Amino acid sequence: MKKYFMPILVAAAAALLAFSAGSAQAADPVKIGVMAPVTGAWASEGQDMVRVIEILAQEINDAGGVNGAPVVVEVADDGGKPNTAGLAAQKLVSAGVVAVVGTYGSSVTEASQSIYDEAGVLQIATGSTSIRLTEAGYQLFFRTCPRDDEQGRVLAAQVQALGFKRAAIVHDNTSYAKGLADEARAIFKTNGVEEVFFDAITPGDRDFTASLTKIKAAEPDVVVFTGYYPEAALLLRQKRDMNWGAPMIGGDATNNTALVEIAGAEAAAGYYFVSPPALADMPSEAAAKLRAAYQAKHGGQPSSVWSVLAGDAFNVLIKAVEAVGPDASKMGEWLKTELKDYAGLSGPIAFDAQGDRRGEVYRLYRVDAQGAFVLQ
Repeated sequence: MKKYFMPILVAAAAALLAFSAGSAQAADPVKIGVMAPVTGAWASEGQDMVRVIEILAQEINDAGGVNGAPVVVEVADDGGKPNTAGLAAQKLVSAGVVAVVGTYGSSVTEASQSIYDEAGVLQIATGSTSIRLTEAGYQLFFRTCPRDDEQGRVLAAQVQALGFKRAAIVHDNTSYAKGLADEARAIFKTNGVEEVFFDAITPGDRDFTASLTKIKAAEPDVVVFTGYYPEAALLLRQKRDMNWGAPMIGGDATNNTALVEIAGAEAAAGYYFVSPPALADMPSEAAAKLRAAYQAKHGGQPSSVWSVLAGDAFNVLIKAVEAVGPDASKMGEWLKTELKDYAGLSGPIAFDAQGDRRGEVYRLYRVDAQGAFVLQ
C-alpha cells in the first residue's frame, strides 16, 4: 500500500503548497490608489489618468506582478473639487493602499495631503504645480510635474521672447492659477514686460464678456491666462466673438485637446501655452509603447500630458516597491535617495529632498489652424 500511496501523498502535498502560495499572493496584492477627477469640469484628465494606469498595471500583472504579487488599482473620484477631496482620500486609505497617484488640481491635492500623511500613505501628484505643496513639509509627498516657479519663469521668458511688451494677467484664484500669475508677474517687473492688468475670473462661469471688456480697455498686446482649459477655451471663443485679435498665452493647465473642442478651431488658432511635452512628442521607447497600447485599447491618444505624468508616478512607485517592498516610509526614502534619472515616459525622473521633480521639462506649444498642438 505504501508503494502506491506515497506518490499520491507527495503530489497532494505539492498541490497544497502551490495552492497556498497562490492564495497568499492573491490575498496580499500591492494596492495603488488613483485619486483623480473622473467626473466634473476636469473629467477628461481624470479618466485618462485611470486609463493610462490601468494599461501599465495590466502589463505588470501579465508579466507576473511586482515581486510576485499582483498590483491592484483602487480609484477614487475627487470631482476636481477641494471639498470632496477628503472623502476621496479617506476612501483610498480605507481600501488599504500603500501609495496614491494624484491628483490633478493643486487645490484638490492640498485638501488631501494631511489625510495621506497621517495615514502613512505615500502620494505622488501629477498635475499639481503649486509651490507650497512640497514646501508644506510632508515627507511622503512627491510630484512628477514641475513647480509653478519654474513654469512662471518659462512662461515669462516666452512672453518676452515672442516680443510682447504689454501683458494683461488673468487668473482664477485657485492655488495653481494665482501662484503661477504671481510668479509671472514678479518676473515681468524685471524683464521689460509691462503689466497693464491683473485680476481674477470665477472658474465655472460661462460668460466672461464683462471681464474681457475690461481687459481690452487696458490695451494689452497679449493676454496671459494662468487658469484651466475650460475657462481658457471660453475666453478664446468670446474674445473672437468680440472681434478682438489680441493673442493669448497660458500655462500647462490649458494643455488639453478639450480646449479646441470648447473654443472651436478658429478661436483657438494661434493660442500659445507652456507645458511638459505631449505623449506624441516624447521620444522614449516607453512613451512609444504606451502610445501604441493606448491607441489599441481606446482608439486614440490621451487628451493631455497629465495622464502620462500619472503613468510616470505609477511606474516609479512600482520601482520603489520592487526595491524595498510595500512600505510607504521606505519607499519615500528610496525615491529621494536612490532613484537616479529613471527613464520615465516623459524623460529622466529623480526627486529632491522635498519630493519635487528635478530638471527642466517645459516646452512652448502653439495651436494651429486645424486645432492641433504644435511643438515650437
